[in-house]
Amino acid sequence: MQSELRTRKVGVVGAGMVGSSFAYGLMIRGVAAELVLVDNNHEKAIGEMMDFNHGLSFVRPLKITAGSYGDLKGAHVVVITAGAAQKPGETRLELLGRNAKILRSIVSQVVTHCPDAILLIATNPVDILTYIALQESKLPPSRVIGSGTILDTSRFRHLLGQYYNVDARSVHAYIVGEHGDSEIALWSLANIGGVRLQQFAPLQNKQYNQEEMDKIFIGVRDAAYEIIKRKGATYYAIGLGLLSIAEAILGDHRTVLSVSSLMMGQYGVSDICLSLPCVVGANGIEEVLTVNMTADEENGFRASANKLKATLSSLSS
Repeated sequence: MQSELRTRKVGVVGAGMVGSSFAYGLMIRGVAAELVLVDNNHEKAIGEMMDFNHGLSFVRPLKITAGSYGDLKGAHVVVITAGAAQKPGETRLELLGRNAKILRSIVSQVVTHCPDAILLIATNPVDILTYIALQESKLPPSRVIGSGTILDTSRFRHLLGQYYNVDARSVHAYIVGEHGDSEIALWSLANIGGVRLQQFAPLQNKQYNQEEMDKIFIGVRDAAYEIIKRKGATYYAIGLGLLSIAEAILGDHRTVLSVSSLMMGQYGVSDICLSLPCVVGANGIEEVLTVNMTADEENGFRASANKLKATLSSLSS
């Protein structure tokens, strides 16, 4: 398996800010041998390729090209970040309709040229588009992964780490469900180094304050709106999130990440893509973990699923 493990060829469809941020991280981290950039605006892809190539003397060897879908042949991971921007006066459902059409076209071409690739979807709304990519590709569910709540979980850990004055990497907490307004914080499982937040607070001369925790969750849920208001878009952090998923696949790390995948009965939810902690390795989603949620958390998870199913139904009607 190790020899098959890796050609380490990665494709990126969409050379915008998210795709380029991911590609830059991949180059810096040195986890791939070849990177192919594909974009509807081929000149943009060439420009990004040139800029990356001019930095290759500072990093590990990497072949970077700007190509077409045919050049994705042999890629183990293909990251799809391409999508349309919202037009003035356009509803979210109308935007979803356009992005669904774009995604179907992309996925069709990707699986034609590299049918063995693992697809990593980042275009929003990511959960619905991951589901559409799964339908269009006809790939096994383990090989179609959405970025899901990986960024929300990172934001959650950062804000908790900031509040409790610890390294965010020592915070074990998850956001699950939709990557969006109906996402759920799993407070019942949140801990720092194995210590529940309620017990950790006194160690920092704090009292556990649920109102402060609620503010942290709002900060997580609404973070994108705040960033977009100030700089127009989010791309660096999600680029790193995508990189962590790709690294787990390329290196067969079996890392637990909160990513979006097809639900098959978890908590009574099926036939929609949502985020839960998943073991991610060489085969994509190696396992979807079912954790011990409270009744309220389970209800929130099911409500999140119902919201997405209603949106998907509206798209189909």
